[in-house]
Amino acid sequence: MLDFFENISLLSSNIPALSSLRQKGKAAFKGLPSLKDEPYKYTNIQSVITPQMFSQKPHACNHEHCTCHEQYLDFSAHEFHFCNGLLHEHFHFIEGLEISSLKEALSMHEAAAYIGKFDIEAFPLAALNTALLEEGLFIRISKPLDKPLALIYHNKEGNLANIRNLIVLEKGAKAEIIEVFEGANTPYLTNIVTEISIAKKASLLHCKLQNEGQNAVHIAFSNVLIKSEGEYQSYLLSKGAKLSRCENHVLLKEENAKAVVNAAYRINDAQTADITTNIAHLAPLSTSNQIIRGVMDDSAHGVFQGKIHIAPDAQKTEGHQQHKALLLSSNARVDVKPELEIFADDVKCSHGATSGDLNAEELFYLKSRGIDELQARKILTSAFLNTAFEEIENQNIKAFLTDSF
Repeated sequence: MLDFFENISLLSSNIPALSSLRQKGKAAFKGLPSLKDEPYKYTNIQSVITPQMFSQKPHACNHEHCTCHEQYLDFSAHEFHFCNGLLHEHFHFIEGLEISSLKEALSMHEAAAYIGKFDIEAFPLAALNTALLEEGLFIRISKPLDKPLALIYHNKEGNLANIRNLIVLEKGAKAEIIEVFEGANTPYLTNIVTEISIAKKASLLHCKLQNEGQNAVHIAFSNVLIKSEGEYQSYLLSKGAKLSRCENHVLLKEENAKAVVNAAYRINDAQTADITTNIAHLAPLSTSNQIIRGVMDDSAHGVFQGKIHIAPDAQKTEGHQQHKALLLSSNARVDVKPELEIFADDVKCSHGATSGDLNAEELFYLKSRGIDELQARKILTSAFLNTAFEEIENQNIKAFLTDSF
């Protein structure tokens, strides 16, 4: 156990709130989960995460020569960058936005009301993130923003990236956030936890492109709390990393709260991509929808675990979930575990899961129109994945994700 911490020296131990969180995380972390643990029965975390990854101490890049600080997106956005696991604090005034490092927010007691709002002992990788807590952002949004926020994570030298972000939308606020993860092909670990609080009548579009290096491990956990008439839309494209696990827990806490939690994964070689969701309807008239699409080639392994929980008082709620997978190789495989847990009687809920190859008739049709088979397969695969992103209203963000298939 101690091997995971002995090579890590953490700064800012003089911030009491930060030190307290680290102690809670260390006490809650009982070791990496194994295949015997039900939430990880399909995803072998222990086979890819090693203590050696924690000896790769994050270090600052050379600002003068690092291209990571340049504008990344080809459309206008407020960009904030992490490089080699460390935050670049190039903040500037944006109306309706308060942004700071998480350490500063903890030292000023701004973050105490929002951090740690989940059962840390139930999520071992989040407990590990908390034990090593140092880097991250505190983002508070008080009104509709003029353009998207972009959080860009570059890992160019195979460093440990242990990041914690808090995102708070106050009453009536509206924002679009896009996160992009990229990195070198050397082995490294990204372990990121994001806690999101959405107040009454606030709305967040949260998009993510996971395109880590081919030998990386990407672990992400999000906990989202939504109040009355609040709305959360999440769209994930996962295509990088040797192994990735993206887990999204959403709590619809008050009446008329809404959530869309869509995702797509496109993997090949021996990659593993795990999409895990848990949507909890805790109040009446709340709604959730999930569309998940997966494409696997070679010996890739896809995993989807999706749970919808309807509490006893959550009458007149709707929760829908659908997972479809394309297996382009006889060696590719997918494990799917959809769950409905319903304790109310006036609800509309559904879930479904299918898997198979490309439609032979559609493939024949395209080939009969002069399109070669390779291009025809690409067209059909892109159309299949695109279903998960059709409802994104911001066309720049939508194109950024769909062009990355």
